[in-house]
Amino acid sequence: MKEAVAGELAAAYDSALVDRVRAGDFQYASGRLIVHLAREFGFCYGVDRAVDYAYQARRRFPGRNVFLTGEIIHNPYVNDRLRGEGIRFLSDAGESADRLGKDDVVILPAFGVTVGEMARLSGQGCTLVDTTCGSVLNVWKNVVRYAQDGFTSIIHGKVKHEETRATASQALKYPQGRYLVVLDRAEAAIVCDYIRHNGDPAAFLSRFHGAMSPGFDPDRDLLRIGCANQTTMLMTESLEIGEMFRQAMSDRFGDAALGSCFRAFDTICSATQERQDAVIALLEQEALDLMLVVGGYNSSNTCNLARICATKVRTYHIADPHCMLSADEIRHRPVGAPSTTAGIEDVTRGWLPPDGPIVVGLTAGASTPNNIVGEVIRRLETFCDVQSAGHPPSLPESVT
Repeated sequence: MKEAVAGELAAAYDSALVDRVRAGDFQYASGRLIVHLAREFGFCYGVDRAVDYAYQARRRFPGRNVFLTGEIIHNPYVNDRLRGEGIRFLSDAGESADRLGKDDVVILPAFGVTVGEMARLSGQGCTLVDTTCGSVLNVWKNVVRYAQDGFTSIIHGKVKHEETRATASQALKYPQGRYLVVLDRAEAAIVCDYIRHNGDPAAFLSRFHGAMSPGFDPDRDLLRIGCANQTTMLMTESLEIGEMFRQAMSDRFGDAALGSCFRAFDTICSATQERQDAVIALLEQEALDLMLVVGGYNSSNTCNLARICATKVRTYHIADPHCMLSADEIRHRPVGAPSTTAGIEDVTRGWLPPDGPIVVGLTAGASTPNNIVGEVIRRLETFCDVQSAGHPPSLPESVT
């Protein structure tokens, strides 16, 4: 059904303006506004494929109920468009997977689903449309191999993220399989310290409650480990955490024993890495007044792009063009805010320089379609024209 939905997808998500900016060496100039677009941004192959499959499924099964287990990707615009196409979300109020049967079609999202969810839906006789990203499947393959060989999977990720939950479930396919999820370097350091020196098992289990496999025993399950990660985490952090664990195992057992007690595999997805590399290159090459990062607030890869940018230049993570309230005010997610504050926004005043050229860097997360990026550029252009007639505050001032 790919050809049948191609026109509909293009109308919903493409942007002629973005195509022009690409053709113009990723730069756009209008009046005093100059926009530098990162050379890799927006929809990745896995996201594009997942959305494409969802539209195809709606066409392929006319007259049947079509469901998604939850958000297909972390972008509210795309998810709302799918609702508009008549696709029902099992995560929405009033929906329940318990009532599904052989006449129902269920789309599995790009993040994948847990082994238990897959088994339940299959057992209910549902027709399944699997859009799980290939990069996620690659992580699963390695985690299953760890479990098969009796290694505990140390997963760098967000324990409540759909992808991490699905990956962790893969570690339990074999009786000797175990997993432990670490969010960041700080949590990794706690685990590494336990590997080196042991410690209080009860305190360890309390600290990582909810982030480890049932019956986890740190004295037993940290003797042989293999590293993996949620594919959208910050690449440099994942690699550093992998090295932290390698060094801890070396300190405990010696370099000669590493082959039998430690494994590492680079499971960062190429699209995540390419977008991070592209924004780093943009920050190095251009003198920017500010950076806009566009994408869902619960999008891990988008939040990490914002973290990278904020180390170099004033950065605003916005969900969509309407977050740019005016030439004076912008609504945005605080960079580096914990995932538990995904719904909290700041409003900053005086975010655009009042006079002279405005040089803006722009990128978008892997779940952000081109039409959203194009609308951001158009709205910026309008604000810069309007602002020329007035003088808003020259220094940004944030209020929550």
